[in-house]
Amino acid sequence: MTQMQEARAGRITPAMEMAAQREGLTAEFIRQGLASGTIVLPANINHKNLEPCAIGHGLRTKVNANIGTSPEFPDLDKEIEKLEAALAAGVDAVMDLSTGGDLNVIRREILKRCTVPVGTVAEYQAMVEARRKYGNLIEMTEEDLFNTIEQQARDGADFITVHCGVTGEGIERLKNEGRITDIVSRGGAFMAGWILHHNRENPLYEQYDRLLDIAEKYDVTLSLGDGLRPGCLADASDRAQIHELIILGELVDRAWERGIQVMVEGPGHVPLNQIEANVILQKRICKGAPFYVLGPLVTDVAPGYDHITSAIGGAIAASAGVDFLCYVTPAEHLGLPSVDDVREGVMASRIAAHAADIVKGAPGALAWDLEMAKARKALDWQKQIELAIDWEKAARYWQEKNIKEKDENKGKEECSMCGEFCAMKVIGEHLQCDRNKKS
Repeated sequence: MTQMQEARAGRITPAMEMAAQREGLTAEFIRQGLASGTIVLPANINHKNLEPCAIGHGLRTKVNANIGTSPEFPDLDKEIEKLEAALAAGVDAVMDLSTGGDLNVIRREILKRCTVPVGTVAEYQAMVEARRKYGNLIEMTEEDLFNTIEQQARDGADFITVHCGVTGEGIERLKNEGRITDIVSRGGAFMAGWILHHNRENPLYEQYDRLLDIAEKYDVTLSLGDGLRPGCLADASDRAQIHELIILGELVDRAWERGIQVMVEGPGHVPLNQIEANVILQKRICKGAPFYVLGPLVTDVAPGYDHITSAIGGAIAASAGVDFLCYVTPAEHLGLPSVDDVREGVMASRIAAHAADIVKGAPGALAWDLEMAKARKALDWQKQIELAIDWEKAARYWQEKNIKEKDENKGKEECSMCGEFCAMKVIGEHLQCDRNKKS
């Protein structure tokens, strides 16, 4: 049975118990959210070393890191390094988006080493293998696609992105309205190309029940991909995007009828003043299903800094109700990310998620900041470093900026920014003096 089916039967599974402990909530809270569909617990029955993580309403905002090879860089060892960097940085989930090398071997190695939920986009492997087999990725057959989905589910993928909402009607809307960047989702572009080439409907939409059969068999969480997401601010919130969202809302209903876990993916490039409206619309149309967004990126002009544009949008989106943030690295729009890029991307998204969790009232979120404030008041540098979201970077900065060659500055209370003019130290001394006079 799926976690959702178990929850609806009134049973609390070990995975629910473990997820609840991580959240500081009761297992019954997790069970109720799973039963209603507002929480998902991606936990494929074949992912044996998984430490379950729940995503959804009332929970801490989660962060995903995308890793994976490309045809130009099919190096598995490098992707394992990125996986380890993402895990060390505190990521909640990882997606393997590999398109180069032996894709089955790469995925299985990542699953074997990964304790957090692992997601995939099966269409990527299907199109890569279609090119090898037929000489053209668009010649992929429906059987090729569904066989790939089942293979990835059998291997243990906890959630699989499927672009079911890219339909013939949606493509016509996109063409008629006109877009600057057309389709920027690889899976969305592939499915749209397949539809146009074969003059047939999307098999993931047309044979959705077959997809649900696979998801039920392995308890795979379906992540309904936003194949028509906007790739620039000018395309945000247009008819094609909203039409796809409506389709996805209907597919959420059909998944829930079968007891299949499902979440919905979202944009993309969205200006600040449209983010909250996008979240409200998704939550209404999809009846509270967990919302998983890429960014969103709030400007198009910051290549090299898109982890920052993403974190800005992510904080606003999560504050408005988004449950799951997909990180963006500094290399977005420029190339395959490095190990350092992965770490920077995870940290930026974790900061955004935490900022939103304070607004949401997530258990322990504000308490964390309160502990940091107390440590700063006490000029307790060791405690500040321990509490830092990226303690390694904080420790390195403290060493570089404050410890001189002969350690003559070691042990001083103030840092090198203010030195003897430290506001905390000055006011602390005078307030204490004042208290002593009054006593």
